[in-house]
Amino acid sequence: MRKFFMAAMLLPSLLFLSCQKESADLTDQISTGDGILSQLKEGRARQANFQLLSFAIARAGLTNELNDPNFAYTLFAPTDEAFASIGLDSRAAINGVPVETLRGILLYHVLASKVLAAQVPSTSTELTMLNSQKAYIESSAAGVFINGVQVVSADISSKSGVIHAVNRVLLPPAGNIVDVVAGDDRFTFLVAAVLKADLAGALSGAGPLTVFAPTNDAFIAAGFTTIEAVEAATAEALAPILTYHVVDGRAFSSDLSDGQVLEMLSGLSTTISLSGGAQIDGNKSAPSNIIQTDIMATNGVVHVIDGVLLP
Repeated sequence: MRKFFMAAMLLPSLLFLSCQKESADLTDQISTGDGILSQLKEGRARQANFQLLSFAIARAGLTNELNDPNFAYTLFAPTDEAFASIGLDSRAAINGVPVETLRGILLYHVLASKVLAAQVPSTSTELTMLNSQKAYIESSAAGVFINGVQVVSADISSKSGVIHAVNRVLLPPAGNIVDVVAGDDRFTFLVAAVLKADLAGALSGAGPLTVFAPTNDAFIAAGFTTIEAVEAATAEALAPILTYHVVDGRAFSSDLSDGQVLEMLSGLSTTISLSGGAQIDGNKSAPSNIIQTDIMATNGVVHVIDGVLLP
């Protein structure tokens, strides 16, 4: 299984050996022109800092495309703080990411049309980003959100489009929901339970679905102390528990509200609490903390929780 995102993403690269020369070349690209990169610099005056994004764009070879005045686009621009939150807190760290991986991530932030914040609909709308994968945007009284990630500064003008600053890096889906959890070592117990309950097909279907995914530690705390203990349980016992973690539909963190009741696939309900930290409360279990949100899958979204919900 793959390690969690940053472990795979920050694989050593031979390109890193030429870091100093490459950094100088990219600095030249960043400091010239009046297109996207100069506008990202101006964005700092609007409480957003894009130095790392500017460097990443240049390293990925996207400067000319995004500076082309004939190309109308919308760029959802992660701030430096957003990059730092996934471990890309320096040029050296960005240099450690394979160029094709970096390019795919950055293109997932670009829409090939100009969309101002006021034009974003109030219902979730599917977008096809420049890497050909889907993202979902909507507006509400709280602001504009893409994949549940908030736009923190909107409508920064550029000659070739518009820039919206976002406070998290948008990570492209790594497959369907089963692929996502199977590719993350935090969920080996969950994967074993899904396979034993014969739910892999349902969670790999068209969806969309939302899964509140318990970590390995959550299963251990619930009494499943080993993978063998999970596999020793019957499918009939596991299926009602697992379907109690699944919502029919795509519910991003921005769609959750304090006191909201969610109807789960098992037929029973859970309750969301946002006061004092995001939690989801099951019928026969203590509230579980929602410790990570909005992990994209091609057929839905995954939120990570630190407890197993008991129906």
